Amino acid sequence: MTQTASPAIELRGISKAFGTVQANKDITITVPKGTIHGIIGENGAGKSTLMSILYGFYRADSGQILIGGRETAIPDSQSAIRAGIGMVFQHFKLVPNFTVLENVILGAEDGALLRPSLSKARKELARLSKEYGLDVNPDAVVEDLSVGHQQRVEILKALYRQAEILILDEPTGVLTPAEADHLFRILRGLREQGKTVILITHKLREIMAITDNVSVMRRGEIVGTVKTAETSPPQLAELMVGRKVLLRVEKTPARPREVVLEAKGLRLTRGGVELLKGVDLTIRRGEILGLAGVAGNGQSELLKVLGGIARAEGTITMNGRPFTDPREAGIAHVPEDRQHLGVIMDFTAWENMAFGYHRHFAKGALMDNKTLRDETAEAMKRFDVRPLLPDLVIKNFSGGNQQKIVVAREIERNPDLLLIGQPTRGVDIGAIEFIHKQIVALRDQGKAILLVSVELDEIMSLSDRIAVMCGGRIVGERDPATTNEKELGLLMAGVNDEAA
Repeated sequence: MTQTASPAIELRGISKAFGTVQANKDITITVPKGTIHGIIGENGAGKSTLMSILYGFYRADSGQILIGGRETAIPDSQSAIRAGIGMVFQHFKLVPNFTVLENVILGAEDGALLRPSLSKARKELARLSKEYGLDVNPDAVVEDLSVGHQQRVEILKALYRQAEILILDEPTGVLTPAEADHLFRILRGLREQGKTVILITHKLREIMAITDNVSVMRRGEIVGTVKTAETSPPQLAELMVGRKVLLRVEKTPARPREVVLEAKGLRLTRGGVELLKGVDLTIRRGEILGLAGVAGNGQSELLKVLGGIARAEGTITMNGRPFTDPREAGIAHVPEDRQHLGVIMDFTAWENMAFGYHRHFAKGALMDNKTLRDETAEAMKRFDVRPLLPDLVIKNFSGGNQQKIVVAREIERNPDLLLIGQPTRGVDIGAIEFIHKQIVALRDQGKAILLVSVELDEIMSLSDRIAVMCGGRIVGERDPATTNEKELGLLMAGVNDEAA
């Protein structure tokens, strides 16, 4: 009789509460060895908590963890590493001014003398790089590497520590399509070598492309585990949200009108580095201009300049007139990083709704807090913010609901131009659908929208025109109806317009 191999991971009855909030409730998952297992769910569904328990950041209140068929206690991350578990975080844990080799051995040195450790690691890195297609120069300084190569360093770190199980948290959020494809080839190679991969992502396309099985979480519970080949994106979306979800943006063709904003020759230098290199941009009423590009190629700086956060050389006119105060000129701004530029985490929802618009609620020298509270409650109701509690401190809302509050604050002021950066970053699929509808509705009211996103799906489905940035310049413009992800990916990677 052939003996069946034990699963790589078994989680049995895992529960975890934080005060009155039940983050995980009686979760049971089996992950077969040598498979890629996806875990998806809305914000606040409990995915991160579950993986933090598996990697030793949290301890479960109850339940068992079995690794390779053996019950295993994982009180901390060192125990997880000893159990053969590695984790690649969404925000890499690398020392920027160290070399690849130094980052890989950091914390895993053989003794006080570094030279033997470095020599051993160099040989092992060469072997791992060849075996798994992780081609990285061991002597390169990490801060000089592309994001895709930095991610490979994180994978190498885990493999160097002899990880048999690899957890990846939203691994493609900052990758070009080509880099994401290369990552998938690496993951398939890991699977072929018998490694087990757990992939946390909100991108259903990636789940369908790379996983063998997928578990869906909702409100702290597992609501289904299915073979990927036997399901579909609409079915997974419905499991995640508990209702049918529109996965494509429904919108009528744009009807662009007069120019709202025109920028010419924008140049921005910081610390001797030129971040914007002569950017020209025109946005019209009744259109969504999508700005595509890999993070770090000038999109963030352009948003900050147009939003009045940074000052650049060149000219900007709004409705035909130069401006100095974006708010007075009719520009609203949903920043890319909501937690650093969009909200103050220790303030309430109603206090956050006043930021940038406090003059609207002035009552002499004081603020009309009652009106602000009442308007916040109405806006939260219209934008389906949950829970509907204006007095709740904003850090206690999920990421998706924080984003809805920021979007509500900016759209409720009826701007002529909305600057919106990464509108659905870290946002669950139900909230994505809602935010997309709000953006399209604003366009249909005759407003202008500049959309910045690293999600090509989002850029292609929402935009009426697409401009691509690379190296601080706009390197090409495309019609979403006639282009494709490959062509945009080439432009994002710096291939010139003619070649693309």
